[in-house]
Amino acid sequence: MPVPLPDLLARLAALPGVVLEHPFGPEVEVYKLGGKIFAMAAAEDDRPRLTLKCDPVMAEILREAHPAVRPGYHTDKRHWNTIDLADPALPDDVLWNMIQGSYDLIRKALPKRVQAEIPRP
Repeated sequence: MPVPLPDLLARLAALPGVVLEHPFGPEVEVYKLGGKIFAMAAAEDDRPRLTLKCDPVMAEILREAHPAVRPGYHTDKRHWNTIDLADPALPDDVLWNMIQGSYDLIRKALPKRVQAEIPRP
């Protein structure tokens, strides 16, 4: 069963150091860490989707393994995946691992000084 969108958004917002913004309008929730985007959530035609940063090799593996995972919507398709959250076939643990992976990629790319200011999850 798909994760309810409000629960997913609450979990994203609760990660340490995360800031929620709406730079693309009220319909797109943008989650940032240290000023860098790690997740974007939106719904189109009542189909919620989540776009996450991903290692390029892992991005391809996830796309091949899960039909709900596609190249990033309106992003660099090599480094971003978009997940169809209405697809019940995607296991919750895979989704949460993708979210944590995106968060970790951005965190590691931040300057050490900024990383030190963010509590560990």
